[in-house]
Amino acid sequence: MSFAHETLGQRVRFASGDAAAALADEVGRLGAERVMVIAGNSERDLAERVSAELPVALAYDEVRMHVPVEVAERARAAAAEHRVDAIVAVGGGSTTGLAKAVALTSGVPIVAVPTTYAGSEATDVWGLTEDGKKTTGSDPRVLPKAIVYDAELTTGLPVELSVASGLNALAHCVDSMWAPRTDPINRALASEGIRALAEGLPQVVDDPAGLPGREQTLYGAYLSAVAFASAGSGLHHKICHVLGGRYDLPHAPTHAIVLPYVLALNAPEAPEAEQRIAAAFGSATALDGLQELRRRTNAPRALREVGFTAEQIPDAVAAILPVVPDTNPTPVTADDLARLLRGAQEGTDPR
Repeated sequence: MSFAHETLGQRVRFASGDAAAALADEVGRLGAERVMVIAGNSERDLAERVSAELPVALAYDEVRMHVPVEVAERARAAAAEHRVDAIVAVGGGSTTGLAKAVALTSGVPIVAVPTTYAGSEATDVWGLTEDGKKTTGSDPRVLPKAIVYDAELTTGLPVELSVASGLNALAHCVDSMWAPRTDPINRALASEGIRALAEGLPQVVDDPAGLPGREQTLYGAYLSAVAFASAGSGLHHKICHVLGGRYDLPHAPTHAIVLPYVLALNAPEAPEAEQRIAAAFGSATALDGLQELRRRTNAPRALREVGFTAEQIPDAVAAILPVVPDTNPTPVTADDLARLLRGAQEGTDPR
């Protein structure tokens, strides 16, 4: 066994019903006096509630999916104008992504308060979209200094979106099994993340207001993001970044739909990873476990349902092929990508 593993440093607060107090404590630890609170319109009331005790200098609500460059520039200008010394991001991946865009150029620290299972809060990865192309990178400045997890804040997330968001987290786990920098620690975190998500998501479906399922799902999402931040971006995320940035497809449903097709492609050439995933699901095979979870949660099935057309497949293949990781367990050709995207677009059996 030989590997080098880097663990990113941040504080994690996990306690249902304690977001406001925990957030005030974390902002206090930073010594911040002029806080920028970023939250989209749908999280505005929640953000006001959890940030009531903070020295808020600016409440900012222009949040857009995939963080267009022009949106990031406006947020950066607003932060500079109000001389903010800390950012609180209340929301999902798009909200955290905008906070990261501000931190990338300003170095202002972030405290993240997630309301979905996106996982962006636990990574040092940023992403910006311009002219239909999504560019990503990693930088220590964008890693939130602290995360405040409160499962009560996720109970307002509709079941359909909860499932898509949770499967997005599960995609982090699967990609971490064979991503460019994967190691035994990442695989261990990803395995536990899969187990927690497979346990939590059906409970969310059965009891959307209940906390046990939400807590397990939030816990699994955190583990998935920690594994992904270390292991790097594998084939699944390369595909979904192109689809999201180029065709403006919704982030979480796109990941939820594409995942089984990537797993079906890679599992035969990665038997150890396949066995780990199957064991985490408690199923005979990895794909069996994933498909049963998708069936149990009525997961989104086809890219055509979120706006991707068959006519766009050749263009997507041409954009994805150059960014396929060299370390992918299965060599990938243009024909492979075309078959994968055709299956995902139509929603056919990934087997």
